[in-house]
Amino acid sequence: MKLLWSEEALLRLQEIEEYISRDNPTVAIKFVNKLISVAETIIENPKIGRVVPELSLENIRELLHKNYRIVYLVKKNSIDILTVFEGHQLLKKEEIIKSEK
Repeated sequence: MKLLWSEEALLRLQEIEEYISRDNPTVAIKFVNKLISVAETIIENPKIGRVVPELSLENIRELLHKNYRIVYLVKKNSIDILTVFEGHQLLKKEEIIKSEK
């Protein structure tokens, strides 16, 4: 099973790192690396995350880490990380649609 990152997800990781870097660049790098590491656990068990409540689609799931949501799409031979964002926000469907194109 392959793990693929959408442009949207990579952009969000960069934004998260830039935001945290304002206070502590070292912590920012470690935190983003941890988000990536958490996402990589999906490879072993694609259904480990919960179904995204806003969508209620079995193949679009999310893992939570601290205050962040890692949203992914389970396909037959791959897992696509669609976006990563702060957990207090609702998922914007436009981000998912952009990622699937």
